[in-house]
Amino acid sequence: MTELEGRVAIVTGGARGQGAAESRRLGREGAAVLVCDVLVPEGETFVAELSAEGVDARFLPLDVTDPEAWAQAVEEVRGWKGRLDILVNNAGIINRSTVSATEPEAWERVLKVNLTGAFLGIRAAVPLMEETGGGAIVNISSNSAFSGHYDPAYTASKWGLRGLTRSAAMEYAARGIRVNAVCPGLVVTALNAASPHLQPMIGMTPMGRSGTPEEIAELVLFLASDRSAFITGEDFVIDGGFTAGASYRRVAVETGIY
Repeated sequence: MTELEGRVAIVTGGARGQGAAESRRLGREGAAVLVCDVLVPEGETFVAELSAEGVDARFLPLDVTDPEAWAQAVEEVRGWKGRLDILVNNAGIINRSTVSATEPEAWERVLKVNLTGAFLGIRAAVPLMEETGGGAIVNISSNSAFSGHYDPAYTASKWGLRGLTRSAAMEYAARGIRVNAVCPGLVVTALNAASPHLQPMIGMTPMGRSGTPEEIAELVLFLASDRSAFITGEDFVIDGGFTAGASYRRVAVETGIY
């Protein structure tokens, strides 16, 4: 028996990058996975790959900002497997713009996808989770949720996810539903491999490298599984020590302390 045998998961933004790694890891551990994304060709191709690997997976187009689409996703799971045990709110976008340069429309779009999308997902998923014995919700935040990243819309959305995580954890604890947040640092994928900020961030990271999608997926698996049965309402930073004191470490290195 694998760790998640018989359980059912929804992963948003699951067609590529970090979301794909999370979908694959949950699936390899025995969960049936509904991979959701707005990227339809990529999602269909990815699910075909998972199926070839022996993972029980389906793809469903999902705009996380649409409450009706969320209702359809939950009904898809109900009709497919009759239960829902895991929700990974992974879908997210960035803006890469300062406060002065960010237009209100861009601000609203980022918060709608990153924060409201998770809120809508939780509201949609909880009734079926509760019907079938509880579950685990994992919100993908960021280590930007502990600092002042130069992208204010993204940063605000990730700080907001921490608050949403704690509020939902308190509300649903007695119903057998745990809610936690994963806060990754720099993770290099095909989507950001050419970004100019990568090397400076790696240089500031105490472990001297970026993370991998697979490493983030391992933490998601832990929080989705019974190994974390007494954990709820928590933020888990996974960033190679960046948040713990990257700037202080850099000062120490440059002054010869380290």
